[in-house]
Amino acid sequence: MQSKSLKKFIYLAIAAAVATIALKLFAYFLTGSVGLFSDALESGVNLIAAIVALFMITLAEKPADEEHTYGHHKAEYFSSAIEGGLIVLAAFSIIWSAIPRIIHPQPLENVGIGLLVSLGASAINLAVGLILIKNGRKNHSITLEADGKHLMTDVYTSVGVLIGIGIVKISGWLVLDGVVAIGVALNIVWTGYQLMRRSALGLLDSSIPEDERLKITKALDAYKDQHLEYHSLMTRQAGQRKFVSLHILLPGKMTIQEGHDLVEKIERNIRDLFDAPVTVFTHLEPVEDPVSGHDIGIDRNDPHF
Repeated sequence: MQSKSLKKFIYLAIAAAVATIALKLFAYFLTGSVGLFSDALESGVNLIAAIVALFMITLAEKPADEEHTYGHHKAEYFSSAIEGGLIVLAAFSIIWSAIPRIIHPQPLENVGIGLLVSLGASAINLAVGLILIKNGRKNHSITLEADGKHLMTDVYTSVGVLIGIGIVKISGWLVLDGVVAIGVALNIVWTGYQLMRRSALGLLDSSIPEDERLKITKALDAYKDQHLEYHSLMTRQAGQRKFVSLHILLPGKMTIQEGHDLVEKIERNIRDLFDAPVTVFTHLEPVEDPVSGHDIGIDRNDPHF
């Protein structure tokens, strides 16, 4: 199965970021709320992250070449790592802007219309965020899913800011505007950490999820009545593509053609288990030969060396 181009979803994210930046800055100029200003800064990070994601997805979708024989799929992990770093940077900018407002609180103006404008921006982020998360999971793209979750975090923090402004308006506690902005920043830091952690795990060649590995072993166990054994089942995920490798042990009396035909069938069955591109590597060995058990792990245990 070939990977589908996901760039159209990133274009949508870029358009949403531009629209929400404009709306939130307008709301900030109307109200003077540092909470709304912090929200606009996060949308600026969304725009930068979306542009980075577009570049990385374009790179990830390039076909394999002589220098990158396994493809460029891991470029997606760099995108989400960069996005996580930008999120953390934005959080510190928000805190830097909020501290003076806590020390020297300022009255808010035009709160009603400012809130309405900010709600409109949040509605855009909510719609686009849900689209990105849905299609990120459907296409096994960490970049789309990360961008979508970032937008959803933007929605949650926007709601927090709006609640804070409402409390300020009702109670008259102007200091709450800066306090809420710092709360937003701390939430953003957590999101950035999660994205960077997930990217690091992907770059470290983490296995595919356990439920997906169980699918593979179940499919392989169905061939045991044909005197088939297997070992050295290893998996990893690189962006949208999954890699599966294993050693298949068959009776030595089988002809090369018979063994090849059976292995081809097994590889096809494994690929059909997933709706994402899967590369399957198999190594055929005679079940009777003791040497076949020397390469169960990633390093060959050969007694002759």
